[in-house]
Amino acid sequence: MDGLSLSITPLYAGILALIYVGLSVNVIRGRRAKSIGLGTGDDPDMLTRVRIHGNFAEFVPICLVLMVVLELGGSSAVFLNGVGISLVLGRLAHAYGLTKSPGVTPGRVIGVVTVFVVLVGGGVRAILLGLGI
Repeated sequence: MDGLSLSITPLYAGILALIYVGLSVNVIRGRRAKSIGLGTGDDPDMLTRVRIHGNFAEFVPICLVLMVVLELGGSSAVFLNGVGISLVLGRLAHAYGLTKSPGVTPGRVIGVVTVFVVLVGGGVRAILLGLGI
């Protein structure tokens, strides 16, 4: 890769990939148990399972792209590990919180706040890198 290498982001990408598989299996198990071939079958439990999975799929890829950009741009290991740990813990908290209630729960709040902190912090840092600052 012409001197470009990643040593931190792959760790978090791997952890998040395994979590994603677990969330996928959770949806598959629910569909099999309830004989739902596609969608949620208007089942509240299935809606929860699908939204936990979908929310993860919606936010994690852009966060990982930001991590790659930041790592290749020379961001510190402390910063990158902070982003990675926050992302993993935040997504787990969100998933857990949503299993407890479709309403506001501490886990959901933690999950939403951490993903937005990662996106805003990473996004601003990426802009600064792009501007050479």
